[in-house]
Amino acid sequence: QVQLVESGGGSVQAGDSLRLSCAASGRAFSSYAMAWFRQAPGKEREFVAAISWSGMNTDYSDSVQGRFLISRDNAENTVHLQMFGLKPEDAAVYYCAARRGIPTTSNDYTYWGQGTQVSVSS
Repeated sequence: QVQLVESGGGSVQAGDSLRLSCAASGRAFSSYAMAWFRQAPGKEREFVAAISWSGMNTDYSDSVQGRFLISRDNAENTVHLQMFGLKPEDAAVYYCAARRGIPTTSNDYTYWGQGTQVSVSS
């Protein structure tokens, strides 16, 4: 069992940066692939970024490629999402997710956090 708690959300201006964190509790965090998803009002949850258990492999959605950076610290049981150049369309609730095995861009993750709100004003 893995519990995930996101933090770092807030309200920013377009062009600003923000760093989200996800703290994981439970066993064997380092064996889990981790990902960030987001869901804006009236829209489906969408994939943002994923990272392999080792941190060696990452994947990003086209909409955030080059602006967002996912990283993890297995010693601290945390995963981060550094967001640069935020746009109004990035506003959403951001969720952290975990699954055993390789990361995927689908919603096929076993554990989910409660989410953290990111608001971006133009």
